[in-house]
Amino acid sequence: MRQALLARCAALAVTALLLAACGKGGDDDNAADDAKGVAQVTTAMPVQRSFHDSVAAWGSAMADPHHARAISLAHGGQVIALQVSAGQTVKRGQALLTIAPDPTARSAYRQAQTARVLASGELQRTEQLAAQHLATQSQVATARKSLADAQTALEAQRALGGGTAEEILSAPDDGVVTALTVALGERFTANAPLLGFMPAHALIAALGVQPDAGTRLRVGMPVELHGVYGDGKAFEGKLSMVGRAIDPQTHLLPVQVQIPATADAELVAGAALQASIQSDDFTAWAVPRAAVLHDEKGDYLYQIDQGKAHRVHVQLRQPAGDTVGVLGKLDVKLPVIVQGAYEVDEGAAVRQGKSQGNPEPKP
Repeated sequence: MRQALLARCAALAVTALLLAACGKGGDDDNAADDAKGVAQVTTAMPVQRSFHDSVAAWGSAMADPHHARAISLAHGGQVIALQVSAGQTVKRGQALLTIAPDPTARSAYRQAQTARVLASGELQRTEQLAAQHLATQSQVATARKSLADAQTALEAQRALGGGTAEEILSAPDDGVVTALTVALGERFTANAPLLGFMPAHALIAALGVQPDAGTRLRVGMPVELHGVYGDGKAFEGKLSMVGRAIDPQTHLLPVQVQIPATADAELVAGAALQASIQSDDFTAWAVPRAAVLHDEKGDYLYQIDQGKAHRVHVQLRQPAGDTVGVLGKLDVKLPVIVQGAYEVDEGAAVRQGKSQGNPEPKP
């Protein structure tokens, strides 16, 4: 019985030794790689693709200075009624203000009326005298001229507002009252601005871009606009102006974008906007974002050449998205290290593991 127990213990010992030997052999390959400093990495093949270049911009909607106007009168007066407020939408012909004419204009109009009546009566008397050969035709012509001059003076005074006790100032078109510069009861002089008016469909986007982006922009480029607040609905516009002087307050380069008429129902003057200006397309190497590294020398990535990592300096041209666009002297036949790029150096031995698919093109 003692011999059987010893035999069983010996068999268990041999089995343990065999299991240990097998486990040690399974780790030999990884241990060998670690000893040699071989890093396991994943890769992707670089592909030349077309990218959409874009420039970010920020600003607000404002009245188009080519269409906005200040409404005024050619004569002075007093505001006796206000029918609108600043920011109100109005229709063509809608009453905006009620004006009482200036007393001086009213007096001048009445004097012009009296002068016309006098000139008309003088012409009649002169024509009667001429019919009796008691006045010359020259005198008749002079009387007719006096009447014409009196009529012209009366029409001028009527245009200056002296012909009515009250004058209603109406909207010249459908639009928005952008500013109200007079108050109820206020007296104003001739040609003084009474209110600001912006016709419908006359908004523009006044934006600013980083100064170094100005050389890439041209009038006519498409722009995607978003309202900063609300649901952020996008609008398509066109770049209408590119400034050439930096705004001293924002330190940005000013640009202007034509806002489509359909956006007027969603936007109001002063609404904050953000935009993406689509500049020219360009061709670059499409690689996964994780493949591009950066240090004090700039952007770079690694390609595998004969089992070793080779550093390639690049310029990150399009940083948006999971697939980025880079410019540089890449070899289209050599894979780019994606996962594990941080663990290698120039000339380091690498072992290529799973390869990622080719980067998808940007939409």
